[in-house]
Amino acid sequence: MELKIQGLSKTYPNGVRALDDVSLTITSGMFGLLGPNGAGKSTLMRTLATLQEADQGTAFLDGLDVLQQKDEVRKMLGYLPQEFGVYPKTSAGAMLNHIAMLKGVTHRGQRRELVGAMLQRVNLHQHRFKNISGFSGGMKQRFGIAQALLCNPKLVIVDEPTAGLDPNERNRFYNLLAEIGENTIVILSTHIVQDVKELCSQMAILNDGRVVYSGVPFDAVKDLEGRIWERSVEKDELPTFRQTYHVLSTKLVAGRPLIHVLVDHDPGNGFVAVKPDLEDVFFSMTRKQSLQMGDASVG
Repeated sequence: MELKIQGLSKTYPNGVRALDDVSLTITSGMFGLLGPNGAGKSTLMRTLATLQEADQGTAFLDGLDVLQQKDEVRKMLGYLPQEFGVYPKTSAGAMLNHIAMLKGVTHRGQRRELVGAMLQRVNLHQHRFKNISGFSGGMKQRFGIAQALLCNPKLVIVDEPTAGLDPNERNRFYNLLAEIGENTIVILSTHIVQDVKELCSQMAILNDGRVVYSGVPFDAVKDLEGRIWERSVEKDELPTFRQTYHVLSTKLVAGRPLIHVLVDHDPGNGFVAVKPDLEDVFFSMTRKQSLQMGDASVG
């Protein structure tokens, strides 16, 4: 399976350019799409899920035109948006049965078997007769996962899927995605770096509607080896350090900012070398693009 995206762009009526010439090639397996809020991730996901139009560009799924052959694509698609609606007075089992019917499973016995197996996989089988309106937030999210994975889709798109899940549910979801990702394209859109680190063999970083990195997470991290330095500073020192160094990130540890800087050599001044991780890659790529855009606007 291969999904080839070329030159996708989308500008909303309010003038926001959500996608700016996005091009990606995605093969079978887990593909992580990282980006801050407002980066354009959800717009790209909705476009690939045939729910909205692009202004320009193309997307082909193994020869199928995603933007034009929408009905055919939907037969191969599983989609879990950030927020999804269901009929609240319908039971989980009945709703999944209805979705299976819409996906072309006409035999009642086959639907019953599919629905039962899927509810087992997401740990909802004991609640199959319960109305979805009575589900907790985590249970609703698990139901959303179930409907996305029903009928063995060839393309699965999940947008911020672990919101509302406790650690056990999150691990269960990771395992589900890892299982289906062997023969399926799974696009995991998230702002949680850990999700991509633990699951994905391919990734891209989207910022301000543009692809700022596309490749293998391990390779991206390796490129930063020997270039990430760490130091704890006082809060009132932070502005000075931001002016002096290429500060990638800060986080409070025991009430003091702990900063990561990107430098090609030992900066001295109390900094110590640390092993880079995917979070450093994320901040370095998005900050680099912001600086380039700032230079372009000045020019």
